[in-house]
Amino acid sequence: MAVTIKDVAKRANVAPSTVSRVIANSSRISEKTKERVREAMKELGYHPNLNARSLANKSTKTIGVVMPNSAKIAFQNPFFPEVIRGISTKAHQEGYGLYLSTGQTEEEIYEEVKQMVYGGRVDGILLLYSRVDDKIMPFLIEQGFPFVLIGRPYDIDEDQVTFVNNDNFKAAKTVTEYLMLLGHEKIGFIGGNLDYVVTIDHLKGYKQALINANIPVRDEYIVHHEELEKGGQDAVIELMSLEQRPTALIVVDDIMTFGVLKMLADMNVNVPSDISVVSFNNVMISELSSPTMTTVDIHIYDLGYQATNCLISKINNPDYGEKKVIVPHRLVKRQSCK
Repeated sequence: MAVTIKDVAKRANVAPSTVSRVIANSSRISEKTKERVREAMKELGYHPNLNARSLANKSTKTIGVVMPNSAKIAFQNPFFPEVIRGISTKAHQEGYGLYLSTGQTEEEIYEEVKQMVYGGRVDGILLLYSRVDDKIMPFLIEQGFPFVLIGRPYDIDEDQVTFVNNDNFKAAKTVTEYLMLLGHEKIGFIGGNLDYVVTIDHLKGYKQALINANIPVRDEYIVHHEELEKGGQDAVIELMSLEQRPTALIVVDDIMTFGVLKMLADMNVNVPSDISVVSFNNVMISELSSPTMTTVDIHIYDLGYQATNCLISKINNPDYGEKKVIVPHRLVKRQSCK
């Protein structure tokens, strides 16, 4: 039987109206009382429905958007503002608002998603990442709650998930082959966090291209760092300290590549005369760097727009079924390769 406000009030020894005011974060209630009521809610597993009025119509007209390390890291990477631009465009067209996650840890994000679902705060959820040992997707599948993934599900049957993605394996394989066509065999790989599926797919594509060309995969040429400018700088320090330096680098994110280019310049290593660099994402910074970045345009805006289109279709039609949408990529050749 569902826990009610009256149950919480009884446990906290307050009036039901006091519980309602605590849920609304009323300034009329003391912090001590708020803490006692919230503790009772937690003990009883009560999740307040903040959208009761709109739920009478079975709709909040709101989409939950879940990012990795939301408040801490995500907005430092231009990928996320751009994908949210695509999401918000389609959401606005359909009359939906957005509810952004703010958790800083995996556990906080998971708890936040549970609040979105149990509290009836959103009609559906967009996951902007896919990770190994993810808890959120199995939870949403178990709850039968509408959601769409931007990325590829890991260790979950693809028939159970609607997802919008690039062919990241093919994209990484293509850029590796491009560098080999330019005459490179000593090709380094600077990847992001291996907990994320996109990094796994990029690494597989890179390795497969080398194997197909009978070029040995050298473990010392593969490094992984956070997808931020500092991560790119740290990666370059590792690779440039090798006795046999790479003559080309594949970097899985433009913001990392910006750090790579800065550090190479500090080391007096010329790009592209001494080393070629290929990146991913084609965000604005790729055209403003010196030299300008050769990069893979993954059409970030379209990822967000298409994912939102799928989610709203699922919300409006329970029989929509699960879909797989692959957004094409293209190699943008600029000045960082030779």
